[in-house]
Amino acid sequence: MGESSSSSERKSLALSQVVSDCVRRWFQETLKEAKSGDLSMQVLVSQMYNTGYGVPMDAQKAKLWMTRASRVRSSVWKVSNKRPGYNASDSDSEDLLEDS
Repeated sequence: MGESSSSSERKSLALSQVVSDCVRRWFQETLKEAKSGDLSMQVLVSQMYNTGYGVPMDAQKAKLWMTRASRVRSSVWKVSNKRPGYNASDSDSEDLLEDS
């Protein structure tokens, strides 16, 4: 019985607070990978800055990260205004031949 009373005494967090914390941590991990040169993570960081997902909106930083990623694959600009995590596959890219 002592265990159940201690669990009811624990402070519960609002779901929105838990989700917000997860999103912030996702941004931090994504930024770390983007800085190490991961093209997909650079695009994702740009999308996150562009939409304010896990980080305050910052159009200038969004453009900076998308510019960095576009040096490797110019077609990334097609997803620059998409929701975070949206990636067009190479098969969907009209610019695939231009990038090679």
